[in-house]
Amino acid sequence: MACWLYEGMLMFGVVFIAGYLFGTLSQTRNAMDNRHALQAFLFVVFGIYFTWFWAKGQTLAQKTWLIRVVDKSGRPITQLRALLRYVLSWVWFLPPLAAYLFGVPVLEVLVLLGGWVAIWAILSRFHPERQFWHDALAGTRLVHFELPKK
Repeated sequence: MACWLYEGMLMFGVVFIAGYLFGTLSQTRNAMDNRHALQAFLFVVFGIYFTWFWAKGQTLAQKTWLIRVVDKSGRPITQLRALLRYVLSWVWFLPPLAAYLFGVPVLEVLVLLGGWVAIWAILSRFHPERQFWHDALAGTRLVHFELPKK
C-alpha cells in the first residue's frame, strides 16, 4: 500500500508535465476543453511510463520498496507482456466507468469504484499464489528482492 501511495505521488509529476505538454501543444485555454483527448493522452503516457519501467523490472516506487515485476519463471518481462499487464490492470476501473457511461451519478460511481477495488483486492486472496488477477492473466507476478550485500 505504501508503494501505491508513493507511485501516486510520482504519477502526479508525470500528469503535471504531460498535462502541460498537452495543453501547450493543443492550445487548450479552458480545462474542460479537450477533456476526453487529454484523458486519452494521459492513458497513453501512463502506458508508456509503466510499460517502460516494468520491462526494466520495476518503477521508481517499486525500486524504493524492493519490489520487482517478473514473469512466472522469475525472469524480467518483455515490453509486450508489460503492455498486456498495463491494459489488464485497467479492469479495476471498467465497472465504475461503465456505470458512469450509463448515467449513474458521480458520487455513486466513486462508491462503486471503492467497492470494486475492495472486491478486486479480496479476490486476490483466492488466487493460489495470492496474486491480483491482472498479474495472473498477464503471466506476471510481483516479487520482493534483496539488494546485493557488499
